Amino acid sequence: MRRGPPPALLRECALFLDIDGTLLDLAPTPEHVEVDDDIARLLPALGRNLGGAVALITGRTIRDADALFPGITLSVAGQHGLERRGADGVLHTHGDGPPGYGWLHGELDHLCARHDGLWLEDKGATLALHYRLAPGLASYVHRTVRSLVSTLGASSAEWRLQPGKGIMEIKPAGRDKGGAILDYMAEKPFVGRLPVFVGDDRTDEFGFTAVMLLGGWAVKVGPGNTHARYRLRNVAAVRHWLTALLSRTAASKRGRA
Repeated sequence: MRRGPPPALLRECALFLDIDGTLLDLAPTPEHVEVDDDIARLLPALGRNLGGAVALITGRTIRDADALFPGITLSVAGQHGLERRGADGVLHTHGDGPPGYGWLHGELDHLCARHDGLWLEDKGATLALHYRLAPGLASYVHRTVRSLVSTLGASSAEWRLQPGKGIMEIKPAGRDKGGAILDYMAEKPFVGRLPVFVGDDRTDEFGFTAVMLLGGWAVKVGPGNTHARYRLRNVAAVRHWLTALLSRTAASKRGRA
């Protein structure tokens, strides 16, 4: 099915945004993404226009997301919903890594030491094995990680493998971006609004499913199969679509003046 761009964003929406590949262009490694002045101005402006009903839904940690946008106070769900900061500033966490976390960390460290272009990110409750600098190792990485997790036996059921763009994440089962969005939609200022989620990766499909269950809009960024109803071409198109709300608001104010 061909998916077109979403309708114009409404001030009655609750807006949920992935970061990498959605608000910011992907980089070889997460710390090399570029945060420009335009996005630094856009996010707080959206928050004001939507009554604070804007949240970042990311695989990054909350600390990492805050470091990307210093001085901007936003609701953030990090590590695919394993940690979540509400609009009231309260932090909700969902435990540490399941049994075998330390052993997996050590095995993946050894794997990275043997292959150039692989590196391991320890997020506290999630392990992320990055291979964007060595794309030829993708199949090998996926097979190896699955084999390591299966070695944990009964404990393997407590882990979820979360593939993404140039990354394989090993995270505790039971939490995902969709669950984080549903949690937000039960809280002020999100409750009662039309949920809209914009994301680019397979990890975002959980979020797409959640907002569609609530009658909201799911917006896929870039190519690829998706459950989302709408699609935007790239990061630039996302920003243009978001900025259009601010332009309409400014025009409405001028018309009332």
